[in-house]
Amino acid sequence: MKLNLPNKLTLIRILLVPVFMIVTIAVPNDTLCRILAAVLFILTSLTDMLDGKIARKYNLITNFGKFMDPLADKFMVFGALLSILYRFADIRPVFIWAAAIVMFRELAVTSIRLVASGQEGLVIAASWLGKVKTVTQIVCIVTVLLEPVVLPFVPFRDWHILSYITIAAMIIMTVWSGADYLRHYWKFITPNE
Repeated sequence: MKLNLPNKLTLIRILLVPVFMIVTIAVPNDTLCRILAAVLFILTSLTDMLDGKIARKYNLITNFGKFMDPLADKFMVFGALLSILYRFADIRPVFIWAAAIVMFRELAVTSIRLVASGQEGLVIAASWLGKVKTVTQIVCIVTVLLEPVVLPFVPFRDWHILSYITIAAMIIMTVWSGADYLRHYWKFITPNE
């Protein structure tokens, strides 16, 4: 099968996830680890933005892309959340709950999409809430990685104030967009009469 450019970008995103995870877990210097991980995550996130824009603009939407793009997004976010949880113990007590909420929401929405697709062949596009949720996840992950590097001399830097603010925003948007999906597509998961 010949892949078009958006599909290649999706595959690049999937391949960058383990690279990001290895860097986050294995680079011993904390500052270098955070900078490299943030750069990799930003590059990975850019492929997510580009593949969709290119696919829509040039009518390159394929079944492969419809299936793999959301899956690549989940890999990207889950890989980042798990790597941060493993590496950065100082933020772990709060971040573990945020990660659990994000993972639960992503798996629930993916399940709803699969059921809707199986029952009626319906492909559920990302809503504006889902897009805002994705942006807050990306901003949160980059902030958690870079806050100690960018603000090393700020008083109370060990309080992770910016990280906690973006974690709260990520949780709010994750729950809100998940509830919105449930409200719109509940009919697909209710038992048949």
